[in-house]
Amino acid sequence: MKLPIFIADAFTARAFRGNPAAVCLLENELEEDMHQKIAREMNLSETAFIRKLHPTDNFAQSSCFGLRWFTPASEVPLCGHATLASAAVLFYKIKNMNSTLTFVTLSGELRARQAEDGIVLDLPLYPVYPQDFHEVEDLIKTAIGNTLVQDICYSPDTRKLLLRLSDTYNRSFLENLKVNTENLLQVENTGKVKGLILTLKGEPGGQSRSFDFYSRYFAPWVGVAEDPVTGSAHAVLSSYWSQQLGKKEMHAFQCSQRGGELGISLRPAGRVDIRGGAAVVLEGTLTA
Repeated sequence: MKLPIFIADAFTARAFRGNPAAVCLLENELEEDMHQKIAREMNLSETAFIRKLHPTDNFAQSSCFGLRWFTPASEVPLCGHATLASAAVLFYKIKNMNSTLTFVTLSGELRARQAEDGIVLDLPLYPVYPQDFHEVEDLIKTAIGNTLVQDICYSPDTRKLLLRLSDTYNRSFLENLKVNTENLLQVENTGKVKGLILTLKGEPGGQSRSFDFYSRYFAPWVGVAEDPVTGSAHAVLSSYWSQQLGKKEMHAFQCSQRGGELGISLRPAGRVDIRGGAAVVLEGTLTA
């Protein structure tokens, strides 16, 4: 078996920042268990598998492909950064001739289109609902101790819990906050929560570029302690912050060690455009 494989850093214009994802191009069907084995071998937060939907399809000319995402531990229903990475490989390395690509996924059809300043993903916008503190008190205390929480919301579609930290905190506080992910699996094992979002209202940028909101994302339930930059979390965050700020156009920063920027545009019919750059940093052949 020989598979073309790439690693692309998503939501960044520069190598070694943003969120890395492995991207495999499947000329033929892959044995089901091989997806997980390859993802475990790559050991990145996500490995994406792009497959042809018809035997006559061509990676350079076709505009519609199948797409699946695997963490080292399991398959996931949606991954924004690995979708961006997949589109970057097809656009920048395979030189796909189309301006828009459609991916058939577990979350329905997702589109990625080329833009002047990167790639724009068309993702579902996931609504959030108020969450009772006492139901998730143990999880919050385990993760962030006595850090002040201003608002708690839950996204049932994605099973993500969103914690808005107090407006008294700044970006530096969020960046340096020690989050205990090791014990979260023992505290929350009902299946209700599969991801934890910490978010903070933005602040004027002064000399640097200002952001509408900041975030960090943790998903030990699917084998990812902290994800560097997360498209699917922003499909939830966009819904929350649009309501809070009264804005449909936003600029976000995910405060992981690698860091990443996302441009956000809410669209009709429950969709959101999430824009980001991507840098392909590795290409080779996987052999087994």
